[in-house]
Amino acid sequence: MKITETILPGVLILELRRFGDDRGWFMESWNRDTLRGHGIDIDFVQDNHSYSAHKGTVRGLHYQAPPHAQDKLVRVGRGSARDVAVDVRRGSETYGHWISVDLSAENGRQLLIPRGFLHGFATLTPDVELLYKCSDVYAPDCDGAVAWNDPDIGIDWGIDPAAATLSDKDRAAPRFADWTSPFTA
Repeated sequence: MKITETILPGVLILELRRFGDDRGWFMESWNRDTLRGHGIDIDFVQDNHSYSAHKGTVRGLHYQAPPHAQDKLVRVGRGSARDVAVDVRRGSETYGHWISVDLSAENGRQLLIPRGFLHGFATLTPDVELLYKCSDVYAPDCDGAVAWNDPDIGIDWGIDPAAATLSDKDRAAPRFADWTSPFTA
């Protein structure tokens, strides 16, 4: 496994080894002992699987506030998506900064996003399946969002913003400047 640090502390790109032959390939997508050996010790308690039919679907920027804040390990099982993390830990040197990583079924990359970061993705192909592990269960009273296209954050989603497919929740999300983060560094 290759682990690459990003400019955001704790946000990591994991590149897993695939073992292939004429039948296809096999990879271990999560191994607690292997990751503990790399200093990553997270107890994941919920797996999520989303499907987006259309290219240009945006889901995010989402978070779950304490006491149910979530670490996430994200990968794509079909298609391709641009996955985004934004540091929203008040007092952090990288507060408001973001990174994006293109995840696909072909490249097998995963993105580890710790609690204290907004998360979202845009589909770069049709028929995208995104799979992710979470360190806490979904709690509706802790669920929140920030505007995906906020100019103060300035994310390059890799799609035409005017053609984005959004949920009502994401359309109504507040601007970054009008939102108070529940996270501290």
